[in-house]
Amino acid sequence: MVFSSSFSFFLWLLILSSTFSLVLGNKAFIGTYGVNYGRVADNLPPPESVVTLLKAAKIRNVRVYDVNPQVLSAFKGSGICLSVCLPNELLTDIGVGEDRAMNWIKDNVQPYLPGTKICGIAIGNEILGGGSVELWEALLPAAKNIYSALDRLGLAHQIEVSSPHSEAVFANSYPPSSCTFRDDIIPYMKPLLQFFSQIGTPFYINAYPFLAYKNDPSHIDINYALMKKNHGIYDAKSKLHYDNMLDAQIDASYFALEKFGFDKMEVIVSETGWASKGDDNEAGANVKNARTYNKNLRKKLLKRKGTPHRPKMLVRAYIFALFNENLKPGPTSERNFGLFKHDGSIAYDIGFTGLVPSSATSSFLSFKDIGSSYVMVSSSCMAILLLLAL
Repeated sequence: MVFSSSFSFFLWLLILSSTFSLVLGNKAFIGTYGVNYGRVADNLPPPESVVTLLKAAKIRNVRVYDVNPQVLSAFKGSGICLSVCLPNELLTDIGVGEDRAMNWIKDNVQPYLPGTKICGIAIGNEILGGGSVELWEALLPAAKNIYSALDRLGLAHQIEVSSPHSEAVFANSYPPSSCTFRDDIIPYMKPLLQFFSQIGTPFYINAYPFLAYKNDPSHIDINYALMKKNHGIYDAKSKLHYDNMLDAQIDASYFALEKFGFDKMEVIVSETGWASKGDDNEAGANVKNARTYNKNLRKKLLKRKGTPHRPKMLVRAYIFALFNENLKPGPTSERNFGLFKHDGSIAYDIGFTGLVPSSATSSFLSFKDIGSSYVMVSSSCMAILLLLAL
């Protein structure tokens, strides 16, 4: 059979497109903006209302810290890219054998597919640099077993396996070009990065300019941390100028990765945010700064630009967090990172619309079901409707 040149070209494009889709199929992040949906609280909206809130805000990427059945079911049909977590306490058990990983996936992930768009599984949270060495040793085996189980189920191309790190994995990060991994972590970090490089997983870092400023307010310009106009810093070795700390923290990760030979690995911010309230010794923790940081961060991410060191690599970040969480331990700031308060109203205005309380004693307005979509009624619209009814 003889094919025409135009048909052959079309066939080549089809094959190329299919291959390209497979290469990008394990991407667990749509666009550049996401949010962390923490649930360490006893007063949050039901997951179904949270999904409505997320859709109204056009947030397409969400990270959760467990595999709660009610949450996973609520996200069914939402189209939101959901990253779930294998909790830290299960790493040692899952790292023992692939059969345990397989059972965990069959119990907690597979039953919700494909209705719930589970795009990623985070293996623990901030394991290296904190916790016990036993968990450090279990991290890579657990990641490999989860990936292998996904592969056997034909899911490895659509569910990314990753593990987010804290800044504690670095020996130093200032200036960015000098960043290196801690010596005691290298024996665990390097093989983990080699595995993630093989399967196409980015490097996830929890980057908080707030924490850096809180710990050293006398030497850090608050405007630099908040992404406001400032003189910035100059990295003499790389000859790069930074006008905000988040870019510097991201590039520090890139420089550390390059020293290990992982020049092609993407860096994604798995957590960043600013507390709207804190204790007396928590410098900068107030509503004004939280609004400024998160508003500037949102603007930055929507511009779809890179960093000084990687200008062509889009900055992607998950904001911490969706809600204030009243049961989190630690200082006051830990319970006040939310874009929204526990009742679903906005904690401060950065352009999102919150859930509307029905009364002073009731938790939430019910949502009007119109076909398969939902309409949130804002307080201003409610006032207009009441006036029209008079």
